[in-house]
Amino acid sequence: MTLAKKIVLLMMAAGMLLAVFLESVPAQAEEMKHDMGAMGAQSPSTEGYKAAMDKMHTDMMAIEYSGNADVDFARGMIPHHQAAIDMAKIELANGKDPEIRKLAQAVIAAQQAEIKQMQDWLAAHPVK
Repeated sequence: MTLAKKIVLLMMAAGMLLAVFLESVPAQAEEMKHDMGAMGAQSPSTEGYKAAMDKMHTDMMAIEYSGNADVDFARGMIPHHQAAIDMAKIELANGKDPEIRKLAQAVIAAQQAEIKQMQDWLAAHPVK
């Protein structure tokens, strides 16, 4: 067998190993995420925060991009701000520290106002 054939076979084997490794990465990442969650403290607030983040990620991934940076920014920030509101409400339902509860109330007020501003702007600037 020539040196060139040996190199080609070695590269093919390396490519196959890489493909097998890459296929297993998502499963391992999910396993690791599950294991890390099991190690962390589970509480109603933890579950609520996780649900708020999952919803935000789902909603942000569902955005229909327009190619217009201004429109896409507003569309992306709305679910991001909504997640902040959702998390602040979880703090108010579960948190005890007066300073953080006050901050959560301020987050809700500010983020609701900014969501309304972005929704109004989007309504006034339809994508052509």
